Amino acid sequence: QVHLVESGGGLVQAGGSLRLSCRVSGLNFRLSAMHWFRQAPGKQRELVASISSGGSTEYVDSVNGRFFISRNNVQMMLFLQMNALNTEDTGVYYCNYLRDATRWGRGTQVTVSS
Repeated sequence: QVHLVESGGGLVQAGGSLRLSCRVSGLNFRLSAMHWFRQAPGKQRELVASISSGGSTEYVDSVNGRFFISRNNVQMMLFLQMNALNTEDTGVYYCNYLRDATRWGRGTQVTVSS
């Protein structure tokens, strides 16, 4: 069974930075693409960033150039470095290995104050 544990969220002022982590178990991590999603209050969950097993990255336009996804295959960890945060980045952030996942971890709350 795959376990996903997100951490690193918190309260930050606009313009600040946070680094999210996702600990993965029960998965052939190094062969899996990984993704970060977020769910803002009152909105649907959206895909924010992806990284392939080979390290290629993709971002939604709203975070491109500010967020950076990375992975450590030895530690089976996924990361999201978030810079120049704004209030629209507020939400619960989740990691997953599936784009159309139906099972999720608890996520980690990110709150950006103006």
